[in-house]
Parts: sequence; structure tokens; C-alpha cells
Amino acid sequence: MATHAAKYLLRQSAEDDGLVKAGEHPSLGTDGKHADVRPRVAFLFIGQAHQLLHGITIAEQLALSGQVDVDILSTTAINLELACNLVLPENRHLLGFGWIGAKILTTIAVRLGRLLPPKLPSLFAARRMLNGYDAIVLPERTSTILRKLGVRRPKLIHIDHGAGDRAVGYDKRIARFDFALVAGRKQERRMLADGLIRPGAYAMVGYPKFDAADRIRDRSWSPFSDTRPVILYNPHFSAELGSWARDGHEIVRHIVESGRFNLIIAPHIRLCDSRKGRAAAEAIFGTFRPFPQVYLDLGSERSIDMTYTSLADIYVGDVSSQIYEFIRTPRPCLFVNSHGKDWRGDPSYAHWNFGPVIDQAKMTVAAIDASIHTHDDYRDRQREAFVETIDEHADCRSSVRAADAIAGFLRDAATRCISEENQA
Repeated sequence: MATHAAKYLLRQSAEDDGLVKAGEHPSLGTDGKHADVRPRVAFLFIGQAHQLLHGITIAEQLALSGQVDVDILSTTAINLELACNLVLPENRHLLGFGWIGAKILTTIAVRLGRLLPPKLPSLFAARRMLNGYDAIVLPERTSTILRKLGVRRPKLIHIDHGAGDRAVGYDKRIARFDFALVAGRKQERRMLADGLIRPGAYAMVGYPKFDAADRIRDRSWSPFSDTRPVILYNPHFSAELGSWARDGHEIVRHIVESGRFNLIIAPHIRLCDSRKGRAAAEAIFGTFRPFPQVYLDLGSERSIDMTYTSLADIYVGDVSSQIYEFIRTPRPCLFVNSHGKDWRGDPSYAHWNFGPVIDQAKMTVAAIDASIHTHDDYRDRQREAFVETIDEHADCRSSVRAADAIAGFLRDAATRCISEENQA
């Protein structure tokens, strides 16, 4: 379905059972004013596949509401196929799936050994089509450049692709959005203080990725046949922030040599989205592939659908926001300070209060033992931080809350627009 959708946005029209081509402006009447039709919303995914899980169930729920026409747009057929697979089969006909960009950009990406075409040229190539929407929902900030490319008509709506602590999650470009969704009180507090969101222009909705991940992952799967404790080593992709480049090999070697644990090595997917990054990861971790107690994943769907953060008994990592997915169920954690960061009191490293922190790989196994034996000292911290970070409602899924918030924002925007037109 996603491949077939590369040429057209598949949308069954109630009026003529026809196809709406990408780039048409069905929400504008012949006089240039808003026609009496549902608003069109694009969920635009120009990044890696992990971003899809933060938005796809919101898009599905918004389409189910019957209030909005929803299209899923991406620069890669792989992302479109994953998006289609994430939507329940009985709901797929409610959404459009469309490829954007230019074939030459895909060719360039292949030649450079990259999974994604260059972002800015892709946005430039799609600018006229994107300007036909009433709103564009984005899980990243690069696409705010669309305003400078002449895409001024749609409202821009921000959904984050993680709920971590690092400063990058509080990018000043968030202030350029017309509306934003936040996961919980932590993001709300920091974004308001930094002027990134405005009262009345955001909604707290929880963590929609849980809805997508809980749907797609196989909870019965395990790469191991024995009952040894499972460690997840989940380094961040950045060599400057993560532990893999300096300490990764030694961390793994010490765990393997202890003979006491099963180990999943699953770096952040962005480490492996280029030929260069994948080669670097293979050079450090590839030698451990033959060991039966080691499972290496350099970018499969399981590395993004919470299979490993749900399966593992112990987390070893550094600065990835996936720590908050792991402590959905409090468990022992260990953090590696490979760069001598003075982290205490720094909000970007608040999660390092969830377990011991080491600065030398040789301390790994002893620190893992300490994380297990002292977990009672950290359990309440983890629970409190999770509640502060992700606002879950037992009676309403995050995707429903997010879709309702977007629909409400669009209704209010339409009302203001009509009022302004009448006054004019």
C-alpha cells in the first residue's frame, strides 16, 4: 500500500470516489476562501523511522474522528511501509500515504550510503504541495524552515520524539510552532520557562509512542533461551555525548567475560543510519556477534518499538531519552560518564539520578551489581520522575488525547479565521 501511495495520496472522496492528488487545495473554495470541507492535515516524517512511532497513532485517531482528512508523508518508501503497518488494517483506508521529495535526492542518499535523502532539498521540492494543507504535524524542528521556503498557509504543530532531559529536547525552534503537544509536567515547566510554548497554544497528552509500541511489538519474543538476567546496553548515537566510541567495546567485554548476563547491544538507531556510522558500530561491537549470550541490533524495528526496553532487566546507557521508556517499569539502571561531565545539578542529566554513574569501563560489572543491590534506593526516584515526565491517564490513551487536542486547536483556528474574514 505504501509503495502504491508514492504517486498519489490515497483518499477516497465522499463526493466522487476519486483520488486527491498531492498538491491540490481541496479546503479552499473557488473564491479563495475556506470551503465547507474538513481540514487537511499532514503528518510529515522526514527523519528516521523511530519518529514514526511518536505520531502515527495520533494520525490514525485523528482520522477516526471523522473531523479531519489525514495524510502520512515521508521521504522514504521504507518509512511509508512502516507507517502503513503501524495502522490497524481496518483503519488504513482512512488515511493517505504519500512520498515527497525528488528521485535525484533518493539517488544521492543511496550513493552516500545514507538511509534518508537530504532534508532541506526534500522540503524545498515539496514546498508547494505542503502549502496546500491546513496543518502540518512534525516530530522534529528542521521542518520549521518551511516558513522561509514560502509555506505559510498551514499551521505547524509540534510533537516531540522523546521525553528526555537533554537541552536538545528544548530547542528554541519549538517557539516557531503554532501549537505543541507535551508529554508531561517536566516538559511543560521547562518549555514555559524558556518561552518555547505559550498558554493556550499547547496541550499535555502523555506519550503516544506507548500506544504504537504496545501494538506492534511481540511481547513473547526473546533472543535468549536461558534465564540469565538481561542487560540492555543502549548508547546514544553521538560520539561526543554517548559512551560507545570511547568505552563501548570495554563495557561489552567486561559484561561478556563475567559470564553472568545476557546482553542486548542496541545503540540509538541514528548511529546506524549511514554507512560510516554502521561501520563504526560494527568495528566496536561486531566481534561479539558469535557469543550466544550477546544479541547485537544495529537498527531493526525492534530497536525502536520498545522490545528491548521492555524485555531487559537492567539498563546500561548514557544520555538517551529511551531511559524513560525503560523506567515505565522501575528497574536497575547504570549510567556511563565517558566524557567527565560535571553532571550533578544539571537538568540535562536528571536521569543519572536513577542509578549509579561510572566514569571508567573497568567498573562496569561491579557497578551493575551495585545497581541491582541498591535499586530500592532508586525505585521511588524513578517512579516520581516517570510521573513528572509522562502524564498518563488510565481512562484515556495518549493518542486519543493528542488527536482531540489537535482537532480542538484546528476548530479554534478555523473559528478565528472565519471571524476575521467576516470582520474584513
